[in-house]
Amino acid sequence: MHSMAVFLVLLHFTATLAAGEPATTTLKVTPATLTGSNRSITIQWSNLPSPSPLDYVAVYSPPSSGDLDYLGFLFLNGSASWATGAGSLTLPRLPNLRAPYQFRLFRWPPGERSRNPRLDQDGDPLPDARRRVAVSGEVSFEAAAAARPAQVHLAFADAPDEMRVVFVCGDTGARAVRYGPAGPREEWEDAATEARTYERRHMCGYPANDSVGWRHPGFVFDGVMKGLQPGRRYHYKVGSDSLGWSETYSFISRDIEANETIAFLFGDLGTYVPYNTYFRTPYESLSTVRWILRDLEVLGDKAAFISHIGDISYAKGYAWLWDHFFEQIEPIASRTPYHVCIGNHEYDWPSQPWKPSWAANIYNGKDGGGECGVPYSIKFRMPGNSFLPTGTGAPDTENLYYSFDAGVVHFVYMSTETDFSQGSDQYNFIKADLVHVNRSRTPFVVFQGHRPMYTSSNEVKDTVHMEHMIQHLEPLFVEHNVTVALWGHIHRYERFCPMKKYQCLDTPSSFVYPGAPVHVVIGMGGQDWQPSWEPRLDHPDVPIFPQPDSSMYRSSEFGYMKLLATREKLTLIYIGNHDGQVHDMVEILSGQASSEAEVVGATQTLSWMYMKIASCVMLALLIGFAAGFLARRKDSSKWTPVKSEEAELS
Repeated sequence: MHSMAVFLVLLHFTATLAAGEPATTTLKVTPATLTGSNRSITIQWSNLPSPSPLDYVAVYSPPSSGDLDYLGFLFLNGSASWATGAGSLTLPRLPNLRAPYQFRLFRWPPGERSRNPRLDQDGDPLPDARRRVAVSGEVSFEAAAAARPAQVHLAFADAPDEMRVVFVCGDTGARAVRYGPAGPREEWEDAATEARTYERRHMCGYPANDSVGWRHPGFVFDGVMKGLQPGRRYHYKVGSDSLGWSETYSFISRDIEANETIAFLFGDLGTYVPYNTYFRTPYESLSTVRWILRDLEVLGDKAAFISHIGDISYAKGYAWLWDHFFEQIEPIASRTPYHVCIGNHEYDWPSQPWKPSWAANIYNGKDGGGECGVPYSIKFRMPGNSFLPTGTGAPDTENLYYSFDAGVVHFVYMSTETDFSQGSDQYNFIKADLVHVNRSRTPFVVFQGHRPMYTSSNEVKDTVHMEHMIQHLEPLFVEHNVTVALWGHIHRYERFCPMKKYQCLDTPSSFVYPGAPVHVVIGMGGQDWQPSWEPRLDHPDVPIFPQPDSSMYRSSEFGYMKLLATREKLTLIYIGNHDGQVHDMVEILSGQASSEAEVVGATQTLSWMYMKIASCVMLALLIGFAAGFLARRKDSSKWTPVKSEEAELS
């Protein structure tokens, strides 16, 4: 009987071949197991009859996800041989989502309308996952790599001799931070960690609380290294003997008595992913990270930190984009403290509590994608203890406002998304903090928040918000001699003269502090979803919103700001991504007398730094020019040069 069944199967197979029926479409992914060092996946397909340029492979994790709950997708026409019905595509360095990946191949015939009710950012239909023809095997991380800590990032803790490290694991097994100076590792110390997480029920809206957007975030571990000597290099790793350790990283500890300060600052960075998803993800964000990494390597054993002022990952409710983000910044954030403040794309939702009458059209949007600040609050841990109860049972919103000293600069961070009006907890914190700044120790004060107090971008709905910030906060800035105010939200760079009540107090690019702060918009980290400045279609003679006299420099080029300060002078430098070079600079003199030794030492430090940068440029350009050139090809409109050239448009 068994022999007869085998014979019938073979007979059917032979008849099928004779009839000329096509072979089954196959979908294969390799390797089936990813390691810590090999996370690239090759997707191969064959025997796809009558291929369409809209046929696609969708990416899933976990494999139990429904067909419509994909992470993203790749059109098969990205392969040169797609028209033959066979080809391959590669996905580089996928993050560990604490669950296996799977891939599914779908048909999308030309002219067939998608039934997916969701649209992408441009209003185009997303694939509807109706015509599935092949499914791959699962792709998993090897056991050791799956348990190993990931997404490592540093931040200053409350005490100057401490450094916080935060990382993610897929379970709650005990982990530690093991650290010490260069030398015998048997002398290293262990710091305990605590783990936190959040659940789908804590999300406040779609897509964050829906199957399409929700993925479990894993467990966020937080440990503090203590008793650090100032300005010294320390090495560390995180994990455990039983569950595995991360690689070994290093950092320079904070020195609040140092006579110089170095920082890298930007807003609105975003996250790039190597596949199509529910909205565009910015390739430029990769360039920003790469150029900052170049500058950090040039610094050697000099301390620095990074400041990212709002609109962090742009996950907007799609949880796995946070994993991509932390993988993207880990090369810089694992070696340099990475500080943040909250933006509208982390927090805003119609149900959020602060709704002043003047802000009816400002805070009612769905920019946060239903996250309502929860991932931001758990995945970061900034100094201080600012928090705001959600009132929903979700974890408190944290990391709202705080401050710290770093060398000769006092840095203050605020939340533009929660109450900053006179009498609020945040206002009282800012006022008390500025009152107690030690100007003999920190002659400069740098204030940071997400939405700008001054901008020439014609964002009409933000005008009333700017007016209230000027009304409530600017008097504090002027009274307490805030040196610089840095803002994001507008995805461009713009430097104003020192401003007070909409008036410009001074215009040179080098001056003694005149009694009001220089305002700089630095939302040029990478996100590119808005025009440079609002086009005015009814003004063909002046097609772009004009640049006011108070705006000293504005540019559409992505990049970041470098802050260099000594006791005598604070210098702000705008670095463009397409060449990694200086595009704007302003110097603010403190008026404090510095010792000759300090001035000479600082001058030598800056000269040394720029000499080293120059010596590294040729090597860096192999990466940077390639990245910038590719990004420029994708959107040549981004490369707006200096003010004099832009003035031709205004």
